[in-house]
Amino acid sequence: MNKLLKIEWLKIKNYVAFKVVAIFFIVGIAGINYLAYYFKKRVIDRADPTGLLSGGLPFAFPKVWQTVSYYSGCLLLLPALLLLILVTNEYTYRTSRQNIIDGLSRKQFIESKMMMGLLIALASTIIVFIMALIFGFSSGTDFNAKGIENIGFFFLKAFTYNLVAILMAVLVKRTGFAIAVFFIYTVVENGISLALFVWAVNIKRDSGTDLGNMGNYLPMNASDGLLYSPFSSVANMARSILPGDYNWLVLGLALLYVILFFYWGRMKFIKSDL
Repeated sequence: MNKLLKIEWLKIKNYVAFKVVAIFFIVGIAGINYLAYYFKKRVIDRADPTGLLSGGLPFAFPKVWQTVSYYSGCLLLLPALLLLILVTNEYTYRTSRQNIIDGLSRKQFIESKMMMGLLIALASTIIVFIMALIFGFSSGTDFNAKGIENIGFFFLKAFTYNLVAILMAVLVKRTGFAIAVFFIYTVVENGISLALFVWAVNIKRDSGTDLGNMGNYLPMNASDGLLYSPFSSVANMARSILPGDYNWLVLGLALLYVILFFYWGRMKFIKSDL
């Protein structure tokens, strides 16, 4: 596997798009969290000096783990799109076929892409972890690991997005079309998720049956649903009318979808024409 990863690194280390996306992602994580911090300090704190809406100190320990993970998750489309482009380029320039002619098996080739997706997700998570530490210590509070599982949820979300991108690339193969399908699917799933959430609210209101937020049971929204907004205290006040959060079920589904995406993409590449 080390040999395969070295081959992947040789492919991307001088790739301009890789460098640009990496810089934008790192700067973006710092930027989006600072904007949230600035908005909280300049707007929310003045409108809500008691901290009722913000739920206290979102950028202080221990809540900073949740806050930074939540806002950083908004940028995970960037590394996912990079992976999609890298895989579709293998089809466009016939390098996937050439690698296999040169001795790689189909299984080795696709698994090296999956492993790259895993490493990119891990690198993204490390960046988020460091950013959470920076904001947490800057707040003047003492280190507290309570809620650090949100960093793990961020990693799961990042890996899910990467696997979906690889799957889309393997299914569609053409870069422009694959990007369009990826975005369309994301928008459609979010729309269905919202509709399912409203349906769950209506079911609870009309029959008293709490099925949970059914929107979080969808493939990409399962990992999304594990990360909550740090300003969700308003939703907590409306808990009597909103569906419950079955985190154990959502986590189980998110892990199941990761396995599904991995084996679907793997088998599709192994069996399809190059």
